Amino acid sequence: MRVRLAAAMIVLTAGTAYAQNPGSVPKYGEPAKDKSGQEIAAEKEAERAYKRSLGNIPDQAPTDPWGNVRSESPPKPVAKASSAKRTKTEHPAN
Repeated sequence: MRVRLAAAMIVLTAGTAYAQNPGSVPKYGEPAKDKSGQEIAAEKEAERAYKRSLGNIPDQAPTDPWGNVRSESPPKPVAKASSAKRTKTEHPAN
């Protein structure tokens, strides 16, 4: 029983190592493999189906996530304190 379990573990480990084989991933600059006519037709049909599905989505009204926080009326302007010195007009300066 232990021998079978050990053999199964080795086989499973070899399977994951095979998936890491560098031959399965194209390298940079390597030309892409030519696609068959069936693959090209399947890609075109998938693209058409995708574009049709985009047309099925209804138009949505713009959302305002902060709408319940904002008030309806515009804010009142804040009165600014004047920083310029006021001169007294009653008494002339000496």
